Amino acid sequence: MDARPEPSHRLPTRARTLWRLEGALQWGAVLLVAMLVRRADLPDLVRTLLAVLPPAGAAIAVGVVPEVRWRRWRYDVREDEIDLRRGTFTLVRTLVPMARVQHVDTREGVLEQALKLSTVVFHTAAGATTIPALGRGDALAVRDRIASLARTPDAV
Repeated sequence: MDARPEPSHRLPTRARTLWRLEGALQWGAVLLVAMLVRRADLPDLVRTLLAVLPPAGAAIAVGVVPEVRWRRWRYDVREDEIDLRRGTFTLVRTLVPMARVQHVDTREGVLEQALKLSTVVFHTAAGATTIPALGRGDALAVRDRIASLARTPDAV
């Protein structure tokens, strides 16, 4: 049994909007392809599946997944570790020791820029880990806090 408390910081509600827009763009492409393929000479079962599955997938990706994902996402930046809890269907808890963080930065895609959101990316030898869709001010504060805590006495 883990004695650590659950992380307490939530992502802003605009994260749901970002994920809905991303899902709409991705599934919009799938819907377009499905409409084009349905025009081909296909068995009735395939035509029916192409008529039903992409809209159902789009409805789930845009209506359900962002809400569940947002409700589960939590993070904390502690002096000795970064604690992340996330997941849509599977709940994942990640603890990154602060001593392992090599560098940290922020990233903003086109949709994030439009929504005034930013993603914090911190790197270890094992790879990059993110805290997505934070407000710009919060992202800068989290980035600077991680950078400050990750410094070792030799690095100062």
